[in-house]
Amino acid sequence: MSERYPKIRIHARNGAVLLREGVSISFYMRRSHQDVVHGVMQSLESYLRVVGSKALGWYDDGEGTWRELDAVGWAHTRRELLEKRWPLVTLRDALDGALRYGFDYRGKSLDELPAADEPGAVSAVSFWLPTEFLEEHGPNHVRELALELAAPLPFCSGHAGLSFIGEFDLPGVLREIRERCFRHPGLDLPDLGEHSWKVGTRIRAPQWLTFLGLPVLGEVGGTEGLRSRLFSAETTVQEMEGGRAVVTLGPWPEAGDTERGQVLPSYRELACLLEPWLYHEERGRNLDFTLEDVRRWDRRFLG
Repeated sequence: MSERYPKIRIHARNGAVLLREGVSISFYMRRSHQDVVHGVMQSLESYLRVVGSKALGWYDDGEGTWRELDAVGWAHTRRELLEKRWPLVTLRDALDGALRYGFDYRGKSLDELPAADEPGAVSAVSFWLPTEFLEEHGPNHVRELALELAAPLPFCSGHAGLSFIGEFDLPGVLREIRERCFRHPGLDLPDLGEHSWKVGTRIRAPQWLTFLGLPVLGEVGGTEGLRSRLFSAETTVQEMEGGRAVVTLGPWPEAGDTERGQVLPSYRELACLLEPWLYHEERGRNLDFTLEDVRRWDRRFLG
C-alpha cells in the first residue's frame, strides 16, 4: 500500500487482472449525442496525445468480440461516433487484462425514446489512467489532462480521482470491492452504463477533482459561492469558461483509510455542501453489493 492509496491486484486464474486501483476521469452531459460528439472526439484526441497513440489497442465490436484497434478499427470507431445516434464505444489498452488505459462513451438522443422518458439520461464519457501514470508524471500533469479533457465538453458535472478499475460483472469482483471500499472512501465505484441513464444534472460523490456546471453551479452561488463556503486549507476552486468550475481537494488524490483515521475531511466538507444535489443510486449491484451497501456507500462522506 502506498501512502495515499492501496495497491490492488486481484487476478484470474489465467493471470488477467480482474480488479485494480486506477484513476478515472468522467463527465456527464445532459445533451444529445449529436450536440457533444465533436467535443468527445476532441477529448479523445487530447487523451491519446498525452498517453500515447498506442495506449488503446482493442475495441468492443458491440457483438461481444474484441477486435484490434488498427486502421480498420479506428475507422469503425469514427463511424460509430459520427453516424450513430446512440453510440456505445468501448476501447481498451490490451487483451492481456492489465486494465491500464480505457475509453468509454455512452451517447444518447435525448429527444427519442427511451431517453425522452428518462429525466436522468445523459451522454457520458470516461477515461482511465493507471496509478503508475500518476506516479510517473505527478498529480499536476493528471490534473492538467483532466482540465484539457473537460474543456470541449458541455458537462453538467464530472469528476476525476482514484477508482476501482475492473470487470465488475464477473463473479466475486464486487465482493472484493466490498471488502475494501468502506475502508478507502476515496476510491470511486464507477458504473458508466447505469449512471448515464440516471445521474442527470445531479452530482456524484466528490472526488479529488469535482467538475460543476449548470444548473448546480448557479444554484450554489457560482465559483465565489463555492469559495466562500469551503474552508479546507488545501481545497481550491477554479473558474472555467462557459459557467463551469472545478474544485480540487488537495495536491494529490487520496483514497483515505478509515482504519487509520484518514477520513478525508475536505471530501466530507464538499459532500455536505453539495448534499441537496447529490445523486444516489437506486438499486444494488448484486448479492455481493446490495442496496443497503449502495446506500451506505452513497453516504460515506455524509454520515
